[in-house]
Amino acid sequence: MNTTTIVTELGLDPVVERHVEFAAELRTGLARVEERLQEVLRSPGHPELTEAATHLVRAGGKRLRPLMALAAAAFGDGRGDAISAAALVELVHVATLYHDDVMDEAPMRHGVTSANSLWGNKKAVLIGDYVLACAARVGAGLGDYALRSQAKTFGRLVRGQFLETTWPFEDCGRHAPYEHHIQVMADKSASLIAMAGRLGAQVSGADERTIETLGQYGELIGVAFQISDDVLDISASTTDLGKSAGTDLREGVVTLPMLHALDDEGPGAARLREIIGHGPVSDPVVRQEALGLLRESAGVVRALAEAHGYAAKARDLALGLPDRPARALLAGLSAFVVDRGE
Repeated sequence: MNTTTIVTELGLDPVVERHVEFAAELRTGLARVEERLQEVLRSPGHPELTEAATHLVRAGGKRLRPLMALAAAAFGDGRGDAISAAALVELVHVATLYHDDVMDEAPMRHGVTSANSLWGNKKAVLIGDYVLACAARVGAGLGDYALRSQAKTFGRLVRGQFLETTWPFEDCGRHAPYEHHIQVMADKSASLIAMAGRLGAQVSGADERTIETLGQYGELIGVAFQISDDVLDISASTTDLGKSAGTDLREGVVTLPMLHALDDEGPGAARLREIIGHGPVSDPVVRQEALGLLRESAGVVRALAEAHGYAAKARDLALGLPDRPARALLAGLSAFVVDRGE
């Protein structure tokens, strides 16, 4: 992926182009992150491992987390290693994708054949582990704060993945299904974006209040982003997604738009409860029926309304940050994460 197109893909050109110098720095920084990712994942003397470890990096992606880290670093004095901080959060993210695709038995990721389809599940898990090891090496170079952040965030990522495998209508402890899913999104998605904000600001020497605000912003944006992803899994085509549509249904993952749709009245909601209530929807014909019912329900509209709520709170936090070009970027990003689902 050409890194100069990342900001365009994110829909943030109008924001950054008002600040020409910052836009140039951001694009240069993102290009350097790409180089750093390739450098860190290279395994000298082992071309197959290098090929496999860089497979998803080369496939592209929006690089939301590195963008967040670089934007956060703009609130400090600029003397820290923001490139390594941005690379670190992307490495952790990429490692989880290898593992996710094994769990989901996904055939595609970012529009290319998934690693598990190319090399098998065993090697795909090991590739993900190798990427995590590379991330730890980068974190060690950034100091104790980075290592502690990485450890805490990875714990939350695993917890979120574990909670997602728990059927929310049967055993979610003290939490109702809605609260259960919000916790899953916070841990599985928002935690790493929050880490990107905190770590980017910390390595650049930002003050504690700014570091914490950027962490809170990342949590809110992360939940909004995941709700949007859940909506896209229902409403978008496989071509647009770059992976199979209806993956959540196939894996038996009950998402926010589904929960809202199940609360509807009428025959459509009753049929959905019948389909989803049995767990994973493995039959492709039944899965397409469920997707049709979800698209016709009010679940998508209600979920997007909640995403807008989280994004609005994030925007308010962004506008309370010091007046720098990165502030406008973060405010614009809060709109992007929900607009992409509409």
